[in-house]
Amino acid sequence: MIFQTLDDKNECVGIYTEGKLSFDDLPDGLAACWAPVPYLEDREIEYASLYCEGKTPDQACPDSLRDDWDECNEKMKAFYRSFMLGRVNLDENCFFDLIPVRFLARYCEMRTKITKYVLESYEKPKNYDYLLKMTKLLTKIGHNQLKIDLSGLNSMMHRAKTRNFREKAQNLPRYVRYNLFGTKTGRLTTKRSSFPIMTMNKEFRSVVKPTNSYFLELDFNAAEIRTLLALAGAKQPLEDIHAWNLAQGMGEGVETREDAKKAFFSWLYDEKKKNEKLEQIYKRSDVINDHFKDGQVTTPFGNTMPADRHHSLSYLIQGTTAEMVLRQAIKIDEFLKGRKSFIAFTIHDSVIIDISKDETNLVPKLLGLFTDTELGLFKVNASFGDSFGDLKPLTKE
Repeated sequence: MIFQTLDDKNECVGIYTEGKLSFDDLPDGLAACWAPVPYLEDREIEYASLYCEGKTPDQACPDSLRDDWDECNEKMKAFYRSFMLGRVNLDENCFFDLIPVRFLARYCEMRTKITKYVLESYEKPKNYDYLLKMTKLLTKIGHNQLKIDLSGLNSMMHRAKTRNFREKAQNLPRYVRYNLFGTKTGRLTTKRSSFPIMTMNKEFRSVVKPTNSYFLELDFNAAEIRTLLALAGAKQPLEDIHAWNLAQGMGEGVETREDAKKAFFSWLYDEKKKNEKLEQIYKRSDVINDHFKDGQVTTPFGNTMPADRHHSLSYLIQGTTAEMVLRQAIKIDEFLKGRKSFIAFTIHDSVIIDISKDETNLVPKLLGLFTDTELGLFKVNASFGDSFGDLKPLTKE
């Protein structure tokens, strides 16, 4: 039974199926719809949006449905515009309470036809299970309201930069909403409707507070370099990767950690630059030849990306690292299920966990889970604090 959800909030359960709208109590036999919502998390359902790798219904609509869909879609956009003009907060209202029932049913019927078309016409992605788990996690994160406290900015209000941020922040959404399909390499981006957690100025991060008691950040040390080391089949060093590179002897003029870092990145993505020691350790040429063929990069997880040779290594490393980090986030989320603590958000190579004071004993276990990746044991830097801007390195004490 193909159906459509009427809202994505747990307080607003509703679906459309077989010409009928149902609320609160979901019927049996639900098999497929467009995209996941939190209240369907424990049901086995096929999602068309994952078959077409994040396309919208508009982008996936076949020519045979185009005219009818455009008519419905334009009318729906008009409703959204009216909500914006009327300052209606969709996070605080059930969507189906704002739309005429007859039109809502018609719109859902068109979405159902597009859903059916996608499920019948697109090949199921080989990594569907990963996409499903990741989408469910990002959906969950997207429904956790951020705790934003702007009072800490009061002492800096003499600065125009601070005043501008405060004014903007007062009107920002309080939710982090990710796009899993926003980049070629699988790195997450945030949607327009999201709080800009990935791009906000670091000096203002302290306005983001935990809902529980603390934030715990788990951040891979030089994740992309360690990914290349793993792809070369080498064992991961326990110490800082740049200090370790320096100790291996990188050649004349490389005497400090900073020298080693600059020399490494200067060499990494330029095949014309040679460094015998780095090539011996990281096997750059072999890694490229193993994972780049016929204009495509294939990651260890089986994902493919079109590329030329010049970009192949950067796509390979970024794509592999991005998925590795997100797979670790899935592990953390599964471990925290049923507990007070939860994943607040993820940024690049790190995961930030909202930790309850009653569950700080879980920190060593969380650190161990994050360290143990499918590519080997990666060094992790852990930080702890009572705001996102005041995280301090976690000591063994």
